Parts: sequence; structure tokens; C-alpha cells
Amino acid sequence: MAESGSLPTGFGELEVLAVGMVLLVEALTGLCLNSLTILSFCKTPELRTPTHLLVLSLALADSGISLNALVAATSSLLRVSHRRWPYGSNGCQAHGFQGFVTALASICSSAAIAWGRYHHYCSRSQLAWNTAISLVICVWLSSAFWAALPLLGWGHYDYEPLGTCCTLDYSRGDRNFTSFLFTMAFFNFFVPLFITFISYRLMEQKLRKTGHLQVNTTLPARTLLFGWGPYALLYLYATIADVSSISPKLQMVPALVAKTVPTINAINYALGGEMVHRGIWQCLSPQGSGLDRAR
Repeated sequence: MAESGSLPTGFGELEVLAVGMVLLVEALTGLCLNSLTILSFCKTPELRTPTHLLVLSLALADSGISLNALVAATSSLLRVSHRRWPYGSNGCQAHGFQGFVTALASICSSAAIAWGRYHHYCSRSQLAWNTAISLVICVWLSSAFWAALPLLGWGHYDYEPLGTCCTLDYSRGDRNFTSFLFTMAFFNFFVPLFITFISYRLMEQKLRKTGHLQVNTTLPARTLLFGWGPYALLYLYATIADVSSISPKLQMVPALVAKTVPTINAINYALGGEMVHRGIWQCLSPQGSGLDRAR
């Protein structure tokens, strides 16, 4: 995975443009939906609760993923004419770091939301502000810590096969990469996935006993598996075999799939929640806001 002065191996101009357009649609959709979530939190007092603070953290992380996708989309379109990554080596490192921070924060924020909902439905008590704030701080500090390690020599950021975005360099497959991958994946993918699954599973059992099943208890875990599972499989394969045996086009699939996560999360956690949905409507419609206050 290296920067070059020609089109990447295995891609034609139309294919580079097609990937750029897909990334652009994913980026703009994710940015619009998550920006509405952030705006509704800031503009609607009813949403300023500890539980919704966790949703805000997720929306901020997903907005970062969408911004990362926007840079990748722009570089895809520029690559056709410039035949190279337009932001240089330092830009690649910054892009990889920013994308990794926000991706890890998105995964861990989903797990924090799952635990928060379990706490709310099973203990019948509101999440405390100090607990929610501590969770958010831990999520972002942990994400920044793990994302900084490749900059310090444990792991490495490099170009994706298309050369339009940067991520962990999985082409090396050496001991440095393998040790970082397994350690990082355990704490930042499998543990959050386990917390998400167990929290919603226990919550489902509790709600069934009381005769009230008002939340989707399977979609969050499925979203994590769908969005980040392809990356996990690609990285796992890279530790046991030569990743060059996989076509460059197939290697780009995990990146394209992962960029859909911000849209799915916005629909699931924001648009799918009655209070957040109402807050978004109030932000978009002054008349709707006035009617709600009149009621």
C-alpha cells in the first residue's frame, strides 16, 4: 500500500470515480443525520440528560467517521486527475489517526449506550451525570490512546489499496502488526461487542418478564458486526496469510461498509428514539417547536 503517480493497481478511472461517489454519498448522509442529532441535543433542553449524552458522544464520533469519508471521497475524485494522494505522507498519518480515533470512539460509544440502557431499564433509575461524563471521557481517551500507538511505532498507518484514504497497514503481517492487532481488537472490538450483546440480552430478558419489549435489542450488536466485522476479518486474514492474494477491489469493501455505520447509528439511536426524533423536528420546524410548547 503505497502512494504512486499512477492509478492504483486493479482500478480504472471509472472505478476510482465510482468509489469516490459512494464515499461522498455515505459522508454527506452521515454528516447530515448526525449533525441533526448534535443540533437537537444542543437546542432541546429535554434532551440534555446523561443517557442522551452517550448518544451525543456516538453522534460526534460518527460525524468524525463521515468527515474522514469526505476526505477520502475528495481524494478519490482528485486522484483521477492528479494520480496521487493529494495531502502527502503527513496528511496520510493525520487521516489515519483521525479515522481510527473516531472509529474506536463509535464502537465504544455504542457499548456505553448499551450499558446505559441496561442500567435504565433493569435498575429503573436514571443514569447519573458523573457516570455518563466518566464514560464519555474514558471512551475518547481510550480511543485516542490506541490510535496514537501506530504513530509511536506500534503498528503503522498507510494508504488503502485505492490510495484515497489511510488506515492501519495490514499488508506487512509482521510480529509488530500482529501483536498490535490482537491486543487492540480484543479491547476495542470484542469487548465492546460482548458488552453490547450481553447488555441488550439481559435487558430483553428483563423486559419480557415485565411484558414490555419496547427497544430493538439485536440491531446494535448486528450493526457492530456488519460495520466493523469485514475489517476484523481482513485484519485476521492478514495475520495468517499474504493479503496480496486478495484483490485490491475486495480489500476496499471493508472501508466502504464501515462508512455506512454513521447513517445506521443515526437512524437507530436518534431517528429511532421518540424524544430525539421530536427534538430534531423542533430544530427543523419552528412551527413544530411552537406547537409543542403550546401543548
